[in-house]
Amino acid sequence: MQSGNHTSVSYFILVGLHYPPPLGVPLFLAFFAIYALTVCGNGLIILTVLVDTKLHRPMYWFLCHLSFLDMTISYAIVPKMLSGFLLESSVISFGGCVIQLFSFHFLGCTECFLYTLMAYDRFLAICKPLHYATIMTHSICNYLALGTWLGGTLHSLFQTSFIFRLPFCGPNRVDYFFCDIPAILCLACADTTINELVTFVDIGFLALTCFVLILTSYGCIVAAILRIQSVDGRRNAFSTCAAHLTVVIVYYVPCTFIYLRPGSQEPLDAVVAVFYTVITPLLNPVIYTLRNKEMKAAIWRLGAGKDLQPH
Repeated sequence: MQSGNHTSVSYFILVGLHYPPPLGVPLFLAFFAIYALTVCGNGLIILTVLVDTKLHRPMYWFLCHLSFLDMTISYAIVPKMLSGFLLESSVISFGGCVIQLFSFHFLGCTECFLYTLMAYDRFLAICKPLHYATIMTHSICNYLALGTWLGGTLHSLFQTSFIFRLPFCGPNRVDYFFCDIPAILCLACADTTINELVTFVDIGFLALTCFVLILTSYGCIVAAILRIQSVDGRRNAFSTCAAHLTVVIVYYVPCTFIYLRPGSQEPLDAVVAVFYTVITPLLNPVIYTLRNKEMKAAIWRLGAGKDLQPH
């Protein structure tokens, strides 16, 4: 494939993770199990929210979106990763690499916006309970959720087009397990200083803005919770918010490590990337189901077939 007169690379070879060859099959089985549990766990949350009328509230509607994003991020990354364990490398076409990079940053950015939206929802529910029902209506929830997807699309279109405007004339071995910005920039046949700076500023500004908004929301939430007279009320509010805050920290720390160090290509980067592309999507349903009494009760009702009505 050629793009203009500059790109002569027609495919990339994903070298993947570095490990002793005898571990290929055990790693394949381990990550396949994680992938299967991720799909099943997030799928169970989506199904439970859709069919249990007691969960037809904004908090769980946003959780449904989060579970869908986690499933699709895994689908975009893990299958190619699994083939690499059996073949010691995976071939991906130039177009496939473009699609994978776009998909990953589209889904990841959408998830970043969604975490911020979920924090705002909790802020309204706890700090402005009397106005919550009139502010967070069904239509407003749909518009806000759509806004996160639109924001993710625009961000990913910008990043992807800015990366692949560069010429790629060889080599084509990606020292990574999927097509991501730092790994692909290393293969460009041009100066990538501007790209590294733009990536740092763009992703850094986006992540920092969302993180500050989340912290601000939770600062107000904690202050409001401390004013609750009932011990059970405080415990329930803290439990609900702690699950969301735990997921946010698990998401932001690895992303900051990867993208806010321009030009970094350390072996540890791949290990950290495995955590937020493979492990985090599995942790989200675990955290939300274990710490949320309503979700656990709804899953039990789903299994027992009690008090359920189609959405």
